[in-house]
This record gives sequence, C-alpha cells and structure tokens, in this order.
Amino acid sequence: MALADGILRLQLSRPAKRNALDDSMMYALIDAVDAAGRDEAVRVIVLSGAGDHFCSGFDIIARNAEGAPKPRVGSLQRRLPSHANRLVPLVLSVQTPVVCAVRGWAAGIGLNLALAADFTVATNDAKFWAPFTQRGFTADSGATWMLPRRIGEVRAREMLELSRVVSGAEAAEWLMIHRAVADDELDDAVEEIVGRLAHSATVALGLTKWLQHAGAQATLDAHLRNEAFAMELSSRSEDFRIGMKALVDKTDPEFTGR
Repeated sequence: MALADGILRLQLSRPAKRNALDDSMMYALIDAVDAAGRDEAVRVIVLSGAGDHFCSGFDIIARNAEGAPKPRVGSLQRRLPSHANRLVPLVLSVQTPVVCAVRGWAAGIGLNLALAADFTVATNDAKFWAPFTQRGFTADSGATWMLPRRIGEVRAREMLELSRVVSGAEAAEWLMIHRAVADDELDDAVEEIVGRLAHSATVALGLTKWLQHAGAQATLDAHLRNEAFAMELSSRSEDFRIGMKALVDKTDPEFTGR
C-alpha cells in the first residue's frame, strides 16, 4: 500500500497463488478502502495484482485443506457479511473512485472487484471467470447482482451457469469493463485515467459516484432529491469556486480536491 499525490495504490501480493485472497488480505483490503473513503488526502484508489495475474479468487483450497479445523455449521453465513460481502459493496459505494488494472486471471472475488470498480482496464488476453458452479457452489459478493446489470441476462447466464471464461477484449466489447489494451499499454492506460481522476473535483466526483450507485435502487422522485442534495454539497466546495472562476477566465481549472 502506498499513497502519493492523492493516489492510493493497493497491490494484491501473493503471486505464487495468482494473488488468491486469504482472510488477512481480505480484511486488509476492507480496512484500506474504508479508511480511504474518510482520508481527505486520497483522491483515487488503484487496485492491481503483483506478477502475471490480478486475482484468482479466494483461496478456498487453503481453507479446506486436509487437517484444517472443520468450522461449525453456519460458518459461511456468519463470516461473509463482514468478509467478501462487505468488500465488494464498499468498493461500489465508497466516495473515492476505484481503478482496477487487470492482467491474467480475474476470477471469483477477483472478477467481482473488477466489476465493482469505477474503471477497470485489462489486457486483451486477460481472463474473467465466474467459476462458482463449476466448483459446486454458488456465487457470493454480488456476482449474480452485478453481472446481469453490466452485461445483460443472457451473457451473465453464460458466465454464471456455463462458467464461460471471457477475455479482456470480449469484456470490453460487452461493456463489462472500461477498456482492453495490449499488455505493454496497460500501465499507461491505467495511469491516464488515474491522473484525470486525481486532478478532478474530488467532492463532486465522489457525490456523482454515490448518485449512480444509489440511483440503481431509487425512484425518480427520490433520485431527484438526492441530486438536489448532492448539488447543494458540491456547490459549497472549494473546487466549485475554482471551476466557476476558470469558466469566467476561460482557463482550465486546477482543482484542489476540497
């Protein structure tokens, strides 16, 4: 984890396991994203994986290894609300934009993080996979909620029920992710987006993210009230004054993020 120039960089670093998450990584990600949403120094979050892969899912092999203590009945329903089922909604709702850089596999929780991010850029040959039914269990952390909304019900069924692996190029074509590029272009493509977000009007950007997320479940009347509330808050920001002055002066605004 590193913070510089308003950019918080979080890297999944377990390359020997294709960056499969364990409990400690999961809770560390939750804490980092939650704290970033309250940290005024953070203007954008970047999530990537060390080595050749983004994230191959949760390390269920280690959890179910021979000799590991058998959990009590109901372990999953007790654990998930503060585990994977907390992380993905947090990425969706935190008022700090999240950018994912995907190489190699994005499977299971890795797929769900890529879906939840504001912007996901992948290599053309990246592999997006919902492996749940092929392993004999059902999806968690929002896969069955996000995929139909991102790519439509027909394509979601292919991924969720037939376990179809989707390439980065296909994912971009399906509008599952923001963009797919050649491997040697990934870092530059991610940094272009990150740079724009880091120098944007942070308050207005965060409220715009909130409006889009809340609007998915709101009636029009409720959403219009939310828009009025967000406009009231954003128009009191320093960045609003900077934007208005730049408009009058016919210059590019230099937002401070406040």
